[in-house]
Amino acid sequence: MNKIPIIALLTDFGLSDAYVGTMKGVMLAICPTAHLVDISHAVQPQNVRQAAYVLLTAFRHFPPDTIFLIVVDPGVGTAREPVAVQTNHGIFVAPDNGVLTFVLPHVKVQQTAILKNPAYRLPTASQTFHGRDIFSPAAAHLATGVPVDALGPALPALKQLPEPCLDIAPAHIHGEVLHIDHFGNIITSIGQLVWTTSDTLELDPQFGPRTSSPRTLYATCRVTIGNQMLETIRMTYGDVSPGTLTALVGSSGQLEIGMNQGNAAQALDVLIGDTVSVACEPGP
Repeated sequence: MNKIPIIALLTDFGLSDAYVGTMKGVMLAICPTAHLVDISHAVQPQNVRQAAYVLLTAFRHFPPDTIFLIVVDPGVGTAREPVAVQTNHGIFVAPDNGVLTFVLPHVKVQQTAILKNPAYRLPTASQTFHGRDIFSPAAAHLATGVPVDALGPALPALKQLPEPCLDIAPAHIHGEVLHIDHFGNIITSIGQLVWTTSDTLELDPQFGPRTSSPRTLYATCRVTIGNQMLETIRMTYGDVSPGTLTALVGSSGQLEIGMNQGNAAQALDVLIGDTVSVACEPGP
């Protein structure tokens, strides 16, 4: 561990209630030296799939001994297990509900533990706030140097969510909306995309079918979402005038639909899970 251990928090709790602050208080009471970092507390309530994507975009930018605390837990109080997962890029403390699905292919799992040891929970655990009573104490004790296997027995297998839609055919690519950010930018499952020239992109799928070699796309491929068709994939929001929709490659390498100085999701009335399509042949 670093001399100052890092605990990175991802929840759907928002900031209008005391939930996040209470969790931080629990952790600091156990490990006063912990450095607490907020990834986000604005995941849509109970949206495990969105949380899995947000975690994927963030985790690799943290030091490799970070403790990630993820509490997006619609099954709180049910039979789903609270777990700690030690990997070569940090320890993940989370409900076993699939929220680690998108991260797991990018790390090496070294060991797992079900958070059953009462020594590393609060004395009385409620049925509705495991973030405070189970997950936060576990993360804080890990930050003090407690080994993962002290927290409880190993979990034979972690729950996996279905992969996002990504259908790659000769004439088209169909994906789905994975996330809508604070600005209303629509992030899709179509990626990773890398510009190879100003006119072509290379698609190496992060989700769905993995190909032996990347797929070449043209900047003039047509992108369709809802009833809107966009003729060109651009490099930046500023390549179009204010108030104009555009398709582009976002910072996570995924295909995005945005609006220069506007909210694309509101303009298109788009929701997470909606279909996005790319016609693979270049336009005129």
